[in-house]
Amino acid sequence: MKFIGALAAVLSFAGRHGTLLAATSIFVGLAIPDLAAACKPFLGEAIVAMLTLAFLRVDPVDLRRHWSRPGLIAAATAWTMLIVPAVLGLVFLLFRLDQRMAGLYFMLVLQMSAPGLMSSPALAALLGLDVALTLATLIVSMAITPLTASFFTHVYLGTALASPFAFGLKLFLIIGGCALAAAVIRRLTGQSFVEAQRERIDGLSVLAMSMFAIAAMDGVVDHFRADPLLVIALTVLAFALALGMLALTALVFLRVGRARAFAIGLIAGNRNVGLMLAATGFAMPDIAWLYFALAQFPIYLLPHLLKPLAKRLSNDR
Repeated sequence: MKFIGALAAVLSFAGRHGTLLAATSIFVGLAIPDLAAACKPFLGEAIVAMLTLAFLRVDPVDLRRHWSRPGLIAAATAWTMLIVPAVLGLVFLLFRLDQRMAGLYFMLVLQMSAPGLMSSPALAALLGLDVALTLATLIVSMAITPLTASFFTHVYLGTALASPFAFGLKLFLIIGGCALAAAVIRRLTGQSFVEAQRERIDGLSVLAMSMFAIAAMDGVVDHFRADPLLVIALTVLAFALALGMLALTALVFLRVGRARAFAIGLIAGNRNVGLMLAATGFAMPDIAWLYFALAQFPIYLLPHLLKPLAKRLSNDR
C-alpha cells in the first residue's frame, strides 16, 4: 500500500508540473544517448499511450457543452486541416524541396497533414486560453484526419507513402482504437473515478510524453557532431514553421479575439507528427528522422517561452 501511495504521489506531482518535466526530458535524451536509443523501440507504444490517456481526459458530456460556437470550430478546423496543408504543400514544391531534399520534404508533408497535439487543450489551460474552443476543434480535427491526411499525403507524396485508403485506414484504427480504449476504461471505472484521478492520469501522460521525447533524441548528438550546420538549420526551420503558423493563424482569426486566435494558432503550429509516423510504421529517411527529432523542441519549449504573451492575451476574451 505504501508503494501504491508513493506512486500515486509521484504521478500527481508529474501531472501538476507536466510541461516542465516533458520539456526537460528532451535534454535528458540529448545528455544520455544510450537511454534515447533504448527508448526508441517503444515510440509506437508511447504514442498509443498518450493518445489513449488524452481521450480518457475528454469528458463526452462536458465536450457537448463546448459547442457554443460551431461556426468558429468549423472555420478553425477547415483552416488547420485543409487550407494550411494545401498552402504549405505548394510552398514546399515552389522551393523544389521534393527534388533538393526529398527526405526532409517527406517529413514536412507528414507534419503539415497531421492534426494538432492532443495536449493542446492542456496547454491552452496552462496558458489561460480558451480550452473549450481548443478541445472541440481538436476533436473534430482528429475525426477527419484519416480523410484529410490520406488525401494530402497522396497528393504531395504520391505512392511513396501508401495508398490513400491504406494510410487512412491505419490512422482510423489508431485514433479509433485509442478512443475506444478510453471509452471502455471510462465505462468500467466510472466518470467520478476518472475525474478523481485526473492528476494521476496527467502524470501518466507526462511519463509517456517524456519517453517519447527521449526516444526522439536518438542520434541527434551524433548528427550534430557530423554536421552541426545542418542540425542548426533544421532546428531554425522547425521553430520558424511552428511560430509562423501560430502567428499567421492568429492574424487570420484576429477578429474573434486575440486569445481565441492564439488558441487556434497553437493547434495549427504544433502538429502531432508522431501519430503520422505510427501510421507509416516509422519507415523514413535519415534526415526525416532528424527533422522529426528537432521538431520536438518547439513543441515542448514554446509553451514556456510564450506563456507571458498568452497570459496578456487571455484578458481579451
